[in-house]
Amino acid sequence: MLAIAVVLIAVPAVFSLWLYRELHKPVTHAKANDYIEIPRRSTPEGIASKLLEEGVIRRTWPLLFYIKLTGSAKLIKAGDYRFPSPISALGVLKKLEEGEQRLSRFAVIEGWTRWDIAESLAHVPELKLRDKDEALALMDDTTAIRDLDPAATNLEGYLFPATYSFPDDTKPPAVIAGMIKRFHQVWTPERAERARVLGMSPRQIVTIASLIETEAKLKEERPMIASVIYNRLKQHIALGVDSSLIYASKLAGKWRDNGKVYKSDVDRRSPYNTRLFSGLPPGPIGSPGESSIDAALNPAQTDYLYYVREPSRNDGAHNFYSKSADSDKGVRALREWERTRDSQR
Repeated sequence: MLAIAVVLIAVPAVFSLWLYRELHKPVTHAKANDYIEIPRRSTPEGIASKLLEEGVIRRTWPLLFYIKLTGSAKLIKAGDYRFPSPISALGVLKKLEEGEQRLSRFAVIEGWTRWDIAESLAHVPELKLRDKDEALALMDDTTAIRDLDPAATNLEGYLFPATYSFPDDTKPPAVIAGMIKRFHQVWTPERAERARVLGMSPRQIVTIASLIETEAKLKEERPMIASVIYNRLKQHIALGVDSSLIYASKLAGKWRDNGKVYKSDVDRRSPYNTRLFSGLPPGPIGSPGESSIDAALNPAQTDYLYYVREPSRNDGAHNFYSKSADSDKGVRALREWERTRDSQR
């Protein structure tokens, strides 16, 4: 009788210990980067069998036993799941209870114009856009930014650069709304107050930030370039930012898109031509990132009016000058370096 009693106690204890280990032991599998679909109205048995077939779990019945014991079958959600590797059976069940959808990813790069974004959106199959023009037309609806920029005629500058994830059934306007929502999150009350202190509207700050984004390759130089922009604005000196000339040519449908600025671009009579006209261009010329926005709000305190690329470095660094004669020397040094480089090719 004693022996039977020991067995009756020991067996459940051993089973419980074994079950605990089975449910908690991580399993390494090869499907971490793949989506596994759990259809609606799937039974726990069907789900466990599928996960076993995919190698995500080692045995079906410990998981099924736990689901039955805890009554968690009613908590399992249909969806498209990615299960990290390794993962335990309880980890699998936790994800199934939380639910998951297949997500597509889309990135907006700092400095991209709305044309760049529209082109990229048109190549996302899940959005089912006919072409980039259809995507571009969606960017003419400025309802979501009227509180920031009532003068805006399109969303240029407010489509915040970041990586976005969205379910496959998301419509294109919702993706664009997500970019604007992200901009609103970045445009904090503190940043809005800083713009007010500078006497600048959000549109002016975003415009300056977009110029900085296209000019600065190094984060630490952005406040310096911002100082040049502010100093030239104060002295009514034309900004001379080539990316604004390119933007003017894109607006006119004349940009050759080969990276070269031609005389026709320089001579184009457009308010975006910051070589011909002093002051800021009428609006943003691309999507600035957070560091460029902060540089526009917090320019360095300098007397610089010029900057020229430093030819001895390949990271986009600039030299900064207060006098045109010193800037001219920098330009000559850069041109000489370019001629030497080209002759050696």
